[in-house]
Amino acid sequence: MSRIGNKPVIIDEKVELKIENNFIKVKGPKGELSTQIVDERIKFEIKENELLFTRSSDSPEVRSLHGLYRSLVANDIQGVVEGYSKTLILQGVGHRASLKGNDIEILCGFSHPVIFEKVEGISFEVPDQNTIIISGIDKALVGQVAANIRAIKPPEPYKGKGIRYKDEFVRRKAGKAAGA
Repeated sequence: MSRIGNKPVIIDEKVELKIENNFIKVKGPKGELSTQIVDERIKFEIKENELLFTRSSDSPEVRSLHGLYRSLVANDIQGVVEGYSKTLILQGVGHRASLKGNDIEILCGFSHPVIFEKVEGISFEVPDQNTIIISGIDKALVGQVAANIRAIKPPEPYKGKGIRYKDEFVRRKAGKAAGA
């Protein structure tokens, strides 16, 4: 049995949940999200203030989808209540970021500044010139935007310069050994 798929999703008082056709629509104080349940082998129902997911068979594919859909809806509920955020750190001499309107201008060692355009549903915050905070209600979108910004200049292993996640550890390599 799928441990994650069998756990009920608790619906917060602030959240309004609607089931239309194969869509589960979640509306909360921060916004609205919807998840489409594509596979008809996964059934869902609301009992009291819990959303329960059941599956029709025990095949590996259906078992994996059971946990997946439960997690997607649970992430939607948490997103519309609390939201998600990721923090990126720019490390290196001359590496800095600033807001230009709704876009972010990143200087990270290239001969030109990199402009990262605003994504709908995501907000950027630059508390200081070496920190970028990405926040929004969609967990997957927040993670993807953070990964796209990090991909501009990932941290290199010799000095650790580049853009990294706040809690990321960069394994360092030893440089060249001096010749005798």
